Amino acid sequence: MTTAVAGGLSAELRGFGEVQRLAYECAEAVAAQLKPGVTEREAARMQRRWLRERGVRDWFHLPFAWFGDRTAFVGFRIPLQFFPTDRRLEPGMPFILDMAPVYKGFTADIGYSGSLGLNPVQDKLLADLEAHRALILREVRERRPLREIYEDVDRLMTRQGYANRHRAYPFGVIAHKVDRVAERSWSPRLFGFGVQALKGLASDALHGHREGWSPLWSPYTFSDHPPRPGLWAVEPHLGFRGTGAKFEELLVVTDSRDPEQSAFWLDDDLPHVRRWAEDK
Repeated sequence: MTTAVAGGLSAELRGFGEVQRLAYECAEAVAAQLKPGVTEREAARMQRRWLRERGVRDWFHLPFAWFGDRTAFVGFRIPLQFFPTDRRLEPGMPFILDMAPVYKGFTADIGYSGSLGLNPVQDKLLADLEAHRALILREVRERRPLREIYEDVDRLMTRQGYANRHRAYPFGVIAHKVDRVAERSWSPRLFGFGVQALKGLASDALHGHREGWSPLWSPYTFSDHPPRPGLWAVEPHLGFRGTGAKFEELLVVTDSRDPEQSAFWLDDDLPHVRRWAEDK
């Protein structure tokens, strides 16, 4: 993967960066409009509408919204429970917005955590996520097996006093690879996921199986390999007594021997990163 051109990002990485910024702009815009009584389904529609008005026609997955104890996936047992419900937002309630648009053939998958008014518990979770972002980058640069990094994230959560909530995702993933998607004016969806993007993930899974790697970063043996070059949507998700918080953003992994170029977060000007800087 080409990462730099004349001291900056390659055109390809700029494309991924553009759609990631667009998704975070959507999250901030929708979060600013949330008020008591809004349902998860309405918040998800707000995200879809905002992005469609700005040219998004395809998705890795349609937007999600989780309110209250659903931010910590309390009681989640089957995939259908991830989809938006009629849960209504209340003052002080935490929320998470999660969306994965495809724009100009580039994919992003982001997670944005917030609350309607003050929520000190979620504020603490968000602050403690900073250590996870640093740990993940450091150990990817060390070329530690993905499964071991996952376990180290688990141990850090335990030391912090939190529960691992990304383990509730299908296959327990903390991250998955993203790629370019062929541009289409409309793309069919399957259970809320874009078929074109799923085809790309399935192709990666097939090639990876033959070569000994997986596009899913999980706690299982199929992730017991060093980081694979490409872009990874990474989402450590903390839970504490019915409150959850996470970030999700793109991590670039390359085959460079330069440690700083071997792995880096695609963009350091994101809402959660700015929040950590402001709190210091």
